[in-house]
Amino acid sequence: MASAEQKEVEENGSMISGLLDKAKGFFAEKLASVPTPEATVDNVDFKGVTRQGVDYHAKVSVKNPYSQTIPICQISYVLKSATRTIASGTIPDPGSLVGNNTTVLDVPVKVAYSIAVSLMKDIGSDWDIDYQLDIGLTFDIPVVGDITIPVSTQGEIKLPSLRDFF
Repeated sequence: MASAEQKEVEENGSMISGLLDKAKGFFAEKLASVPTPEATVDNVDFKGVTRQGVDYHAKVSVKNPYSQTIPICQISYVLKSATRTIASGTIPDPGSLVGNNTTVLDVPVKVAYSIAVSLMKDIGSDWDIDYQLDIGLTFDIPVVGDITIPVSTQGEIKLPSLRDFF
């Protein structure tokens, strides 16, 4: 009798396990088709020099596919020249995306004074550096939860000249 009950428990357990696997597959498929915000970096510009360092600003356009506003949890960034990280940071709680619209975010990037001077010594006379800017935009999407959308751009930016310091 014990073996018949044990066999029935195993069969029920197997059936429940199969149903759970089907439910996981269903939800994974539905979540994969959920639209997410789309982002592009429009430009990266030199803004100025302060006592702390050199300021650059990246303009990032983010399209919200939903009619409701979506809160932005944080923006993280890493600015690299060649393989060297020259700036990184996080901007907590920078606002929200307007529903069914494109929101332009201003991402301030501060390069420390010591790193900027080091870069100036390493470059030639053109004062340009090749860069890569990696940005992670983290959103709180209802039902789905937090998602991070990576955005990256590469290009050339000017380093400040001596007259920018004075």
